Amino acid sequence: MKTFVKFCGLTSAEALAEVPAGGAAGFVVDVPTSTRNLPLDRAAELVALVPSEAEAWGVVISPSVELIHHLFEDVGVDRIQVYGDVPEGLDFLEIHHLVPSVPVGVAGSGAPDPVTPPAESYPRVHLDASGGPLPGGSGVRPDWEVCARLVDANPGRKFILAGGLTPQNVAEALATVRPWGVDISSGIEREPGVKDIGKMRALVQAVVEFEATHA
Repeated sequence: MKTFVKFCGLTSAEALAEVPAGGAAGFVVDVPTSTRNLPLDRAAELVALVPSEAEAWGVVISPSVELIHHLFEDVGVDRIQVYGDVPEGLDFLEIHHLVPSVPVGVAGSGAPDPVTPPAESYPRVHLDASGGPLPGGSGVRPDWEVCARLVDANPGRKFILAGGLTPQNVAEALATVRPWGVDISSGIEREPGVKDIGKMRALVQAVVEFEATHA
């Protein structure tokens, strides 16, 4: 697939086997109120099982420098997706492997278009619906028209679209927003925090079919 696919909020080895080559497995860490939260030691166990053709991502909220260091050095993630503030005191290589999540208002909210962080520091940018108390998995869809404007205004930038994506609507999202990648959590679950293998496979198949008809 050309489209980067990240399955987020993973908590089991079974789900890890469904992460597509060239994509990523996302692990929510140090967010106790999330049903998908993992302690550092369990995250490290699962990171070790991520398929070699895929990346392992930590997903955090306003992390400390210490947490960033632990995730890279001890847990072994490849990138860290950050909701909220990025801490001061990180070196360039660490910053370069962070993926800031930019909040986008829902359709009809009248919210202004968000400002994206500088491309020279953050080559990848995550777009998710604003207003949720937890990092992703809310099932709330950001305004796709706003997301499309951000993509159009930043040619070549690697935008990853999240929020309310499912096997049924991912093709429409790809056609409308034209992101570099997609990030799915609640849309591939049978209940909060528990991934549905059938839905994960259906999501990948939907992306493959979209690409086959939009070469």
